[in-house]
Amino acid sequence: MESMMESPRFNQSGNCKEHLRLEMDSLSQNEEFARVVTAVFMSRLNPTLEEVDDVKTAVSEAVTNAVIHGYQGRGGVIHMEITADTQENVLEVCVKDTGVGIADVKRAMEPMFTTDPEGERSGMGFSFMEAFMDQVDVQSEPGKGTLVSMKKFIGR
Repeated sequence: MESMMESPRFNQSGNCKEHLRLEMDSLSQNEEFARVVTAVFMSRLNPTLEEVDDVKTAVSEAVTNAVIHGYQGRGGVIHMEITADTQENVLEVCVKDTGVGIADVKRAMEPMFTTDPEGERSGMGFSFMEAFMDQVDVQSEPGKGTLVSMKKFIGR
């Protein structure tokens, strides 16, 4: 039996980090699934209802962006990784697609920027993620996809 300190659940500094990895089809109905799974997984950090709602909203926006903008209705796979650091009380959620990517991330993150001005999209997705999470990082390359990494410090 391996010792607890050698377990993959503990990083080198001894902090307990638990990981959950999901892979799902880029379908709009999977957005609710991603929200619920994230809410259940983060319960190990003892969040407030407000913190749960904040994270669920941000996850919804990230997954919706991958479905609508990343794959543009052509189908694909969305990868999610959720990490709960129970020592530091930090939740990290990463949402990745291998879709069309974003040519200008800085511009895409501006409030009200949308690639579909005639459609029903408001251009507020990244703004909501930034409002409800403590840290948001977006990495993207045209033709290769987008990775959205978000952190929420629980109880602070």
